[in-house]
Amino acid sequence: MTTLPPEFFRRQDEGPDELFYAVPRPDSHLDAAADAVVTAWYDARLPAEGRVLDLFAGARSHLPPRCTDAVGVGLDRGALDRNEQLAEVHLLDLNERPALPFGDASLAAAVCTASVQYLTRPIELLREVGRCLRPGAPFLVVFSNRMYAAKAVLCWRASDDDAHLRLVRGYLTAAGGFGPVEIVDHHAEGADPLYLIATTADPTVAPS
Repeated sequence: MTTLPPEFFRRQDEGPDELFYAVPRPDSHLDAAADAVVTAWYDARLPAEGRVLDLFAGARSHLPPRCTDAVGVGLDRGALDRNEQLAEVHLLDLNERPALPFGDASLAAAVCTASVQYLTRPIELLREVGRCLRPGAPFLVVFSNRMYAAKAVLCWRASDDDAHLRLVRGYLTAAGGFGPVEIVDHHAEGADPLYLIATTADPTVAPS
């Protein structure tokens, strides 16, 4: 992946993310049909047990009910408080400081649902995800064509879904520490397109 210049990660609203999410926002990134698809994808790919990280968590984590040890990292306190799937929450601004409060190889899996478009320091954050995942643990990224445009980065707003897939794959490659990438798309009639990018922490790469 060619290094993207800093201006590609600029946003229409460069105010603090904490202030943006202090105002209640409708959870409208995925409709009910998409929710079911995402949960089925996660159910098929997440391990039977172990701690699952939900990056940029909101009111729902879209995890199957069997995932009872989920930890959410996000900024919307009200949404996190409503999320009954999370056993633990951390209120953190990962764009301001892309560091995770977990030990090396301490997580069984991680998901990022409908939030990758907001990452202003994606390479640094994905390196942190790779550090925290056990070798071979899955990392699942899901997105649709919806966003809060004011907070989405320029390189996302200015491109189409095919480019979004290449962009996320490029993030993972540049971050390092991940294995091969699987891409799944869901295009149901009358529904928004939905994409899954699935990879795993590379067991051949030790945490840096």
